[in-house]
Amino acid sequence: MSLPSLFDLSGQRILVTGAASGIGLAISEAMLEAGAEVIMSDLDAELLGVELNRLQPHYSKAKGSPLDVSDTAAVDGLVDALAAQPGGIDCVFANAGMSAGRGFLVDAGRLENVEMAAWDRVLRVNLDGVLTTMRAASRHMKPRGRGRIVVTSSIAGLRAEALSGYAYVASKAAVNNLVRQAAVELAPFNVLVNAIAPGPFATGINGGRLRLPESVERMRSYIPLGRIAQPQEIQGLALLLASAASSYMTGAIIPIDGGASAR
Repeated sequence: MSLPSLFDLSGQRILVTGAASGIGLAISEAMLEAGAEVIMSDLDAELLGVELNRLQPHYSKAKGSPLDVSDTAAVDGLVDALAAQPGGIDCVFANAGMSAGRGFLVDAGRLENVEMAAWDRVLRVNLDGVLTTMRAASRHMKPRGRGRIVVTSSIAGLRAEALSGYAYVASKAAVNNLVRQAAVELAPFNVLVNAIAPGPFATGINGGRLRLPESVERMRSYIPLGRIAQPQEIQGLALLLASAASSYMTGAIIPIDGGASAR
């Protein structure tokens, strides 16, 4: 296999959750550029429609479906429908997630002030939503003897993170071991399961706080590369994990964080 063909996704069908903005949108664009049919799903149907209208004149294989990943029946229904089409489903990016607010550097984010209703809501999306997406995909990939599942985690799941809320760090830590567990189970079926663990990216999560000048300045002090990443900087790693180039990779939690987790 030639090196360029390693990254060719022509003929593949890929589902990306949380695809209307930020990292999910960047992943979708990378998959489309590599030749895949991409089903972009998101809770925000209006924003999803805007992005599809922008992409479809350039990428005829860009498709969309509104989806709430906390709705188990909806996730199962979408994945089942995609798998029933000729060619089935080749790769799923379980990317949808939400912030738990600010960390313990502010009063509202301290342990004694954690609100259980908010905790439940974050885990329902960030953990249950990932499990539901992975579960639905595995049901179709195992019988086929191939497939890729890629989860968006966070470096906040690898270590304590003062800037992130308790529910967020807990959900991402749990997701990391969920990925490892599934990778071991599914390896005999040639279904590869990996996670991307981003550091600070300039997205809309947490109200777009990482786009603010004060956040940018704060990040420079502890990110070795001295800056916040742009969503497009996730694309190379996402393409690697979706493509034949990662044929011997499973169970990996890969930081992409400007060196933050190495410090």
